[in-house]
Order: sequence, then C-alpha cells, then structure tokens
Amino acid sequence: MSSAAMPTVATVPSCELCDRDGGLLIARNAQLRIIRAEDADHPAFYRVIWNAHVAEWTDLPPADRSAIMQVVAKVETVLRQALQPTKVNLASLGNVVPHLHWHVIARFDWDARWPAPVWAPKNKEVADATSRLPIPLTELDQQVAQVLNT
Repeated sequence: MSSAAMPTVATVPSCELCDRDGGLLIARNAQLRIIRAEDADHPAFYRVIWNAHVAEWTDLPPADRSAIMQVVAKVETVLRQALQPTKVNLASLGNVVPHLHWHVIARFDWDARWPAPVWAPKNKEVADATSRLPIPLTELDQQVAQVLNT
C-alpha cells in the first residue's frame, strides 16, 4: 500500500467508518478501501468501503456506483478462485453504520453459522477456522489488495 497521503473526503464526525478504517486495512485508493474484518469464525470476511460519507449506493453518481461494484466483483472473484468456498455472501446493509460499504464473505459448509447468516447465533463451535483455509490469510490479503491495481 502506498504511504502517499490520500485526498480529503467528506466525513461525518460520529461515523465509525469515517473515523476509522473499519478493520484491517488491505488496500486503499482515492475512492474506496478494502478491509478484512477480524472475525475468527469467518476469516475470509472483507468489506469494500466508500471513503466519502454516503449512506446509500444510489447516493453515488453512476460512474462511482460502477466503480465500487467492480471492486466488489473482483474481491468475490479472488475469494472464489483462491478458496473455493461453498458460497460467497454479498451484502450492503448499513443499519448500524449508515456509511456505504459492501460485505464480501467467503462461506464454508464447515463454518460456525452455516447455513445461517454470519450474524446469526452459532450453531456449532469451529476451532481455528483460519487454519481450514487453503492458503494463509496474508497471501489472501495480498491477492485481494491487487484488485485495486487491475
């Protein structure tokens, strides 16, 4: 990731995703960033977050809508190719944090909440889910980071 300063974007002081990265920062450009949520039960859980504060996808002009969805699609493609998950979940909820972001989550039939959503109660304990991934998270993070360079 470049250490060059990013341009200033519109923020809202009380917004968690304006104030912080929102997880482990994987890559950032002037428009958006990709983070990995640090979730022991779902280790391949990424978010694509619009840098400027907007609440809804339709708050963006069409070109920006396309830009964020292209990145979401590229992150999904990396997860599918690298991990061969049972399913990839995509979601843009924003009920708790009304700042535009998309969840891109590789799901597996062995995960702690399968087949329920990631926010449902666990239906089983899965020890060290990260070790079940076919590649190390650091390698996966590098592959995901490359989507902003393609």
